[in-house]
Amino acid sequence: MGVSNPESTPPPAAAGPGPELSADEREAYSWQLPVGGFGEAAQRRLKGASVLVSRVGGLGGMVAFELAAAGVGRLVLAHGGNLRSDDLNRQLLMTHDHVGKPRIESAVARLRALNPRVDLVAEPANIGEDNAARLVAMADVVVDCAPLFEERYLLNREAMRQGRPMVEAAVYDLEFHLTTFLPGRTGCLRCLYPQPSPTWTRRFPVLGAVSGTAGGMAALEAIKVITGFAPPLAGRLLAVDLRSHRISRLAVRRLPDCPDCARSPRDPVP
Repeated sequence: MGVSNPESTPPPAAAGPGPELSADEREAYSWQLPVGGFGEAAQRRLKGASVLVSRVGGLGGMVAFELAAAGVGRLVLAHGGNLRSDDLNRQLLMTHDHVGKPRIESAVARLRALNPRVDLVAEPANIGEDNAARLVAMADVVVDCAPLFEERYLLNREAMRQGRPMVEAAVYDLEFHLTTFLPGRTGCLRCLYPQPSPTWTRRFPVLGAVSGTAGGMAALEAIKVITGFAPPLAGRLLAVDLRSHRISRLAVRRLPDCPDCARSPRDPVP
């Protein structure tokens, strides 16, 4: 498929059995259909789902790559700016001959080459006040891979307001954090970080393999949320230190006065 216009494409319905698979799709995804609890029902839900990935650099690029390979129906990609040579240690959707050109163009080209069945919606800008609500409304699930809290908070606010599950992923050095927020059921990013961290900056140390590891796991979280074939990290923060191989799981508690999720649209009616 081609690249859709983000102004005109409504989100597909992720609920229900999902669209039928073609013979070509059954062959393309034949290695994952036998996965325990997955099967054709989960594959059809993936085909009917739309996922927003905020930033498709080192972390988000791997998320988008794995979701495209798995057969998600539509990817909404938001990323502004031009490619730099120092992006290439981790941004695997980019190529050296694209340095100086918009990152989003390279990402779309690589994903289209990987799986032309996936509908791609390209937003050549980062998440901001002018596009957050519109882009979240196009998705069934949001994956947050933005480097700065300003963008993350905007996505969190809109995801909670519109009742969209949000996968939250972050990397630093040889560490990564991963969790999933379910509106009305778990806390959200504001509950986890009521105030932005002063140590969270635009540029930080990271090896590309760490971004790739975290991105693959974040994509799997989105697949779990869409298909229901296995439980996601709802209400739990997974913290992984790949230097020491230490793995921790921490509870993410919902704050009763949280400005973003205290009154989620998916809360039960009293």
